[in-house]
Amino acid sequence: MKQAATDQEVDGHPLASGEARRPGERSVLEIGGRRIGGEHFALIAGPCTVESRDQALATARAVKGAGAAFLRGGAYKPRTSPYAFHGLGEAGLRILAECKAETGMPIVTELMDVRDLEAVLDVADVIQIGARNMQNYTLLTEVGRSGCPVMIKRGLSSTLEELLMAAEYVLKEGNEEVMLCERGIRTFETAYRFTLDLTAIPVLRQLTHLPVVVDPSHAAGRRDLVEPLSLAAAAAGADGIIVEVHPAPDEAICDGPQALHCDDVARFAAKVEQVARIAGKRIAAVV
Repeated sequence: MKQAATDQEVDGHPLASGEARRPGERSVLEIGGRRIGGEHFALIAGPCTVESRDQALATARAVKGAGAAFLRGGAYKPRTSPYAFHGLGEAGLRILAECKAETGMPIVTELMDVRDLEAVLDVADVIQIGARNMQNYTLLTEVGRSGCPVMIKRGLSSTLEELLMAAEYVLKEGNEEVMLCERGIRTFETAYRFTLDLTAIPVLRQLTHLPVVVDPSHAAGRRDLVEPLSLAAAAAGADGIIVEVHPAPDEAICDGPQALHCDDVARFAAKVEQVARIAGKRIAAVV
């Protein structure tokens, strides 16, 4: 019987490494007729959390009209306080399914617990692994086995090496549909919520063939910073931007101060896409 490989016997992250592909070759994921990675840039937009049918549908219509490629929305939400709103659960998933049926947009939604995997798979086109679950190796393994595309967010205090190792847990199960997300890391700075590590974008593009997405909403925690950070990320070579949008941000249950207003998302998307084109990207469209 062959002995299992030890950490020392396997060198780093062979499947996530750029060396796993031909020089300069990058993974392009095709999800629901949209492409992301390589020369393809995609905007992912939607509510932080699904609060109601009306709120979710209004946001979905707005981001589709703005040209977003994917609809993001949380049915299960990790919150620091156990007394905060943690999402509508399966009711939220049903609302997301309705949004998808009306708009045709692929759904990006978070999975926190393997017990909810089957329900999430019925709706999700991309499973989001949140920053706090980046090193939940059992969860990573199970989503790897599911075959569903996965977006892994960088942990609050995680290195790029640790992020790539998290991706390796999914890739080793045979699931090659993986993208990485830089969402800001915890530093000594207190002027904003997290420090968006823009340097991570070109470095990850050197280290891995996987698409790199940036989340300026969670990094900034402030609506006024979302646009300049998005433009900077697009200029630095990001393969996509994921932002939060709400029809009435001041009334949002979760993360309202960082959400773009539905009325502003089309103007925002046009500016970000302009910069992405200058950086050599093609804007994701239905294949």
